[in-house]
Amino acid sequence: MSLLDSAENTPLLRDDTAGDENADRSRWRSIRVMYFTMFLSSVGFTIVITSIWPYLKKIDDSADASFLGWVVAAYSLGQMVASPLFGLWSNHRPRREPLVCSILINVSANIYYAYVHLPTSHNKIHMLLARAFVGFGAGNVAVVRSYVAEATSLKERTCAMANMSACQALGFILGPALQALLSFIGETGITLKLIQLQVNMYTAPALLAVVFGIINILLVIIVLREHFVDDNGKYIRSINYTAEDQVAVAPEVEGDIDQMAVLTSNILFFVILFIFAVFETISTPLSMDMFAWTRKDAVLYNGIILAAIGFESIIVFLVVKVVSARVGDRPLLLGGLIVIFVGFFFLLPWGNQYPKIQWTDIKNNTMPTISLAVTPTSNTTVEPTGCPSEQTWCLFTPVIYLAQYITSDILIGVGYPTCNVMSYTLYSKILGPKPQGVYMGWLTASGSGARTLGPVFVSHVYTILGPRWAFSIICGIVLAAIILLAGMYKRLIAFSVRHGTIED
Repeated sequence: MSLLDSAENTPLLRDDTAGDENADRSRWRSIRVMYFTMFLSSVGFTIVITSIWPYLKKIDDSADASFLGWVVAAYSLGQMVASPLFGLWSNHRPRREPLVCSILINVSANIYYAYVHLPTSHNKIHMLLARAFVGFGAGNVAVVRSYVAEATSLKERTCAMANMSACQALGFILGPALQALLSFIGETGITLKLIQLQVNMYTAPALLAVVFGIINILLVIIVLREHFVDDNGKYIRSINYTAEDQVAVAPEVEGDIDQMAVLTSNILFFVILFIFAVFETISTPLSMDMFAWTRKDAVLYNGIILAAIGFESIIVFLVVKVVSARVGDRPLLLGGLIVIFVGFFFLLPWGNQYPKIQWTDIKNNTMPTISLAVTPTSNTTVEPTGCPSEQTWCLFTPVIYLAQYITSDILIGVGYPTCNVMSYTLYSKILGPKPQGVYMGWLTASGSGARTLGPVFVSHVYTILGPRWAFSIICGIVLAAIILLAGMYKRLIAFSVRHGTIED
């Protein structure tokens, strides 16, 4: 067999020229730059998340816990607005343009975050805007996903998407770890008087994100190239960006996209991100109420648990790559939802034992203190622990045991990453060779909306009605998603399978 014959039978080598191997290496180098971009997007979200509250209180005493919720949500709101816009841009122009622009916005927003202490008033508003712009820059996730989807064949895509999810999970793990390391700088740190910059435990993480962003921009400019392959792995077009080159555009393909499958995928992705946002939000108050942990214990133990879940997710992503090749994407997505349902079902309170009640000081008929107050009661220096009596459900809701909590964490740590990677892998296959920028933008926007609404929903339902109602509603939502997936199961197939160009 000649070398040219061998090239024709090799899906990664798309034509009969001597530069095919170089083009293929360039394609995977570009995909790895997208992995790195996804990693930095995750780091950008988590690297300051544990220090936002003390930094906010330091720069503006008028900020309260409810405003903190808006500051945290601002990131997801910014990303939700930006994702479709960057996706549309990437459909009509080289992906380098929206990527460089979005990362520049991200870098500028992190610099803004480091200077929010300077204004003489409305500092909390400046922090809110800074986090919103950081989120706006993170809207490039839609471009990243569409690039990887359009640069991989149907067989390669699940593996590539799993790798990207693993990089995202690694970013979520390393972000808080980097923040913890930088906390040794202290609140005072050092001041660069010439540029009026304070480098301390609050600003250093944002400045490190700036350095990462600059590296990311250089990689996008130097390494990234446009690559398109069809579902069979056949090379369509590859263009190195220069001023003389035309914009790389995927050719028109016959056949239409199943819009009902697209809508179903967006709903499922919303549910998946919604329930995980609920899980992230509720872990600390739930553990403090049920296990009588102090604030310090809750932060430490839940930090360890979330880090363990992050590592568990990476293992799941690696396993998914192997299992999906044998059983397919839809069964894994369905199985992941079932595992999540079981995980939340485990969290339902059962039995006759009740949590330790945090009785507040009622001496001299004074009003009870708020359960989440920063300062302890006036006649003691010991932090009150247990389920606050102000939450009336504490008096009649059975306790959730630590074994229940850990078991649920493990199950959700398996189900969530499986559903996450399978949902947008399947979504990219449904879109097929059509331009995916806008569609991926809507998927990212639906996920950002879920991460915005999830914490608001659970904080209200849990505080007022308790864990039994909160987790029962979540179980109902997951069950509805399972029924939706089962009902649309036959329509959630790859574009090329639907139009008969590839057999399922």
